[in-house]
Amino acid sequence: MKIIVCGAGKVGSNIARHLALENHDVTVVDQSENLVRQISDAHDVNGIVGHGSHPDVLERAGVGDADLIIAVTLADETNMVACQVAHSLFGVPTKIARIRHQSYLQPMWANMFSRDHMPIDVIISPEIEVARAVTRRLEVPGAFEMIPLVDNKVKLLGVRCKEDCPLVNTPLRQLSQLFPDLNIVIVGLIRDGKPIVPKGEDQMLAGDEVYFVVDSDQIDRAMVAFGHEEREARNLLIFGGGNIGMFLAKELEENHDWVRAKIIEANKERAEAIAGELDKTIVINGSVIDQDILEEANVAGTETVVAVTNDDETNILSSLLAKKFGCSRVVTLVNNQSYEDLVGSIGIDVTVSPRNITVSKILQHVRRGRIHSVHTLREDFGELIEAEALQTSELVGTPLREAKLPQGVLIGAIVRDGATIYPSGNTVVEAGDRVVLFAAADVIRKVEKMFSVQLEYF
Repeated sequence: MKIIVCGAGKVGSNIARHLALENHDVTVVDQSENLVRQISDAHDVNGIVGHGSHPDVLERAGVGDADLIIAVTLADETNMVACQVAHSLFGVPTKIARIRHQSYLQPMWANMFSRDHMPIDVIISPEIEVARAVTRRLEVPGAFEMIPLVDNKVKLLGVRCKEDCPLVNTPLRQLSQLFPDLNIVIVGLIRDGKPIVPKGEDQMLAGDEVYFVVDSDQIDRAMVAFGHEEREARNLLIFGGGNIGMFLAKELEENHDWVRAKIIEANKERAEAIAGELDKTIVINGSVIDQDILEEANVAGTETVVAVTNDDETNILSSLLAKKFGCSRVVTLVNNQSYEDLVGSIGIDVTVSPRNITVSKILQHVRRGRIHSVHTLREDFGELIEAEALQTSELVGTPLREAKLPQGVLIGAIVRDGATIYPSGNTVVEAGDRVVLFAAADVIRKVEKMFSVQLEYF
């Protein structure tokens, strides 16, 4: 595919890097000569310096024969106009835009992005996506990651192995013997910051971060097997009343009304504004690193703290203060990639990366074939993919042991007619099956081909 990416910031450069690794023809447009040079030097992408919404700049970028434009500059208006220009002047078939300002996203204005007005096929709101990701992590206490798949029939969970984890030092191929009625497939390990695609003889060690696919009905049993029996939070404290904190509080009020939530927001005007929009959530005006404010909010009696201010250092420091005061679990928003591996070692339970979440959401709409969802698991590790097996796929009709799956691909589950099948070597994939698999970063293009059909883009 020929793809134009407008914006060479953290999200744009990561999208371009992913797509270039999969041999797409990628051109990045940005006003910063520095950023364009950095990404074109580091990856096999073309770079154009200029304004992403100007027709002459897009023409130089080759938009005339592009299959897709992805607009992720810092300005919503630039992203929207880039998509409009790409559609009206150059007939680009698919347009994706990141739009952050919530006034554009109100349901009453939804018609604005229709084909007759400002034609944008996919709109990504990072704040809404991050709030949803945080909510998912709150649903399974003890897990640092939770992703629902195949209409919520199976889930991917991420857990840390503690010293008392019953599964430590057990070869993975023996798990089915130890827990014959527990359907889990371990698809990835992180050990000392390094990713491992596990084999049957591998063992989990204390300190490992483990990703596994499990039937949704067996989550509690799986968490107990890993030594996690934490109870769901009833008292929640949100640090930061920006868009993410606000969306999270609204989500809790609408769908988790048994949770008592409070927000601490430093800006007085913002605190007053969100207090007027929330019904049950208590809003406190003050600094999240002020110990008096934390005591007033009763952080010691709070089961979970979610730190989602717009500053990484504030999120990390306030999370550590919350742990010091006695909070049992902290969920921390971290934008800076260099902090991600650090925070786990200093006592932070769960980290949330807006960049990874946004990139995953965009890549879901770029993949070829019948790919229904894509989720990035850690930087340069790989992706969790949910795909529909087509009759033309080389995976269909052959026992998995003979299917010649690429090295670095692990099938976690197959859902057929609503029933979940946990794969063995004898399992045969049928047309129409939903397949959940993990693919290491260097084989994603091969997986894409396995689920593609000639002349079809999904």
